[in-house]
Amino acid sequence: MIEFLQQPWPWYVAGPLIGLIVPMLLLIGGKQFGVSSNLRHTCAACFPGKVEFFKYDWKKAGGWNLTFIAGTVLGGFLGGWLLNNPEPIDLSAQTVTALQQMGISDFSGMMPEDLFNWENLSSLQGIIVMILGGFLVGFGARYAGGCTSGHAISGLANLQLASLMAVIGFFIGGLVITYLVYPLIL
Repeated sequence: MIEFLQQPWPWYVAGPLIGLIVPMLLLIGGKQFGVSSNLRHTCAACFPGKVEFFKYDWKKAGGWNLTFIAGTVLGGFLGGWLLNNPEPIDLSAQTVTALQQMGISDFSGMMPEDLFNWENLSSLQGIIVMILGGFLVGFGARYAGGCTSGHAISGLANLQLASLMAVIGFFIGGLVITYLVYPLIL
């Protein structure tokens, strides 16, 4: 069974399973899928009554969502530790060439060791990228009324125009970062 679970699942299995999450949550209890609202729930739990935005019943509004995010983290850990596929990821030749031109040469794991290591993270550049990137992602997700998964999965499934505009913005932002910003900081 473990060998079966270690293999990548084809898109036609994984995609519909992800797509069925939204109707399942709506049918079970009117819940909405999303991860970014957990920051608000966590702040409301840790700092009750200090800020007006956090004055609400977080247990009723977000208790299930905090459980969902805890399960996501635990599932990611177990999947990476227990079900770790020892095969290197299958990158296209064009991607490998582009990454090699940026100075990335180790493709043995899930993430390039040349970029994702403690030495890079503890450098001034790494700290700035993590803090600034974390702030921009967190602030942007709340400002946009949800994160990429919330808008792209739930919002589009509910035919919300705001979610369509957000998803288009996410894609444009991703292209700008990939082709304009990353070459400057790498």
